[in-house]
Amino acid sequence: MKAIGIWKALPADDREALVEREIPVPVPGPDDLLVRVEAVSVNPADIRTRMRKTEDGQFAVLGWDVAGKVVATGAQVRDFAPGDRVLYAGDLSRPGANSEYHLVEHAIVGHRPEALGPAAAAALPLTALTAWEALFDRLGLTPGAAPGPCTLLIVGGAGGVGSMAIQLARLVPGLTVIATASRPQSRSWCLSLGADAVIDHFADMETQLADLGLAPPGFVLLANDPDRHFPSLARLIAPGGRICCIVPFASPPDIDALMRKSAGLVWEFMFTRPMFATPDRARQGEILTRIAQMAAEGQLSPTGTETLSPISADTLREAHRRIESGRTIGKIVLSGF
Repeated sequence: MKAIGIWKALPADDREALVEREIPVPVPGPDDLLVRVEAVSVNPADIRTRMRKTEDGQFAVLGWDVAGKVVATGAQVRDFAPGDRVLYAGDLSRPGANSEYHLVEHAIVGHRPEALGPAAAAALPLTALTAWEALFDRLGLTPGAAPGPCTLLIVGGAGGVGSMAIQLARLVPGLTVIATASRPQSRSWCLSLGADAVIDHFADMETQLADLGLAPPGFVLLANDPDRHFPSLARLIAPGGRICCIVPFASPPDIDALMRKSAGLVWEFMFTRPMFATPDRARQGEILTRIAQMAAEGQLSPTGTETLSPISADTLREAHRRIESGRTIGKIVLSGF
């Protein structure tokens, strides 16, 4: 089968950064699905993995956002069958899905309604799971339950995770959702997804919130440039509030800055459940099935803003280049081999 991967870390504009190669079609283990890949999308996780690749002589396939159809199942799989439409983000510790066929553990896979096409579905899994887990597992919000007068600040609202978080936060009645964005296009995007207001994360966020008549936020989702934004967020957060960060710091943050407010910093890493085979990892499959149904019914907008075709080394390099620019809105999807 055709696969696109990396041998060593190279800039995205280098033709050897991502290359095509023929590799064997994998054989499902007892708990696996073999999926024919129809569409994928690209995330910052792909960029970080590419740039950390050691020159060890091993060909590594990236890609952790997939829509496709099941072609074979492992002996212990009961809830999927060949022909089923699926979507998933996969497992960072296993080969990625930038290939014609891909293996994935069935527990972390969602069922995809026929009404949700592959390109739209491929934009959902990683960002939807990250946003869902960040809001509801880490920050402690609950769909359908009003937390009382409270504000959620999403730093990096126009990115893939921010775009999903704005929409999922609307499931919490009475929650005021403030997104950050620095360009007219990204501001408009955040408002179109349901943000109550948008502020500029490159300006004084505390003053901007005060100008809107809002108290300091009790919840913060930090989805962009934490080294730059954490110090101001530590000053901004409400007493007893909580910051959830989804991207690594380049240098250790001064978490003591949160102490006098009894505020907390928590992490969200979507791959924790599959990588550590946690007992509740099937929860990801349940979340994805619900997300896919919501998208199919128009309750949730997939955040793919552009589809490149076919899935190839050239189109993947182009997607990597655009994401590295830091100016993309939503998700870039690749469709069809």
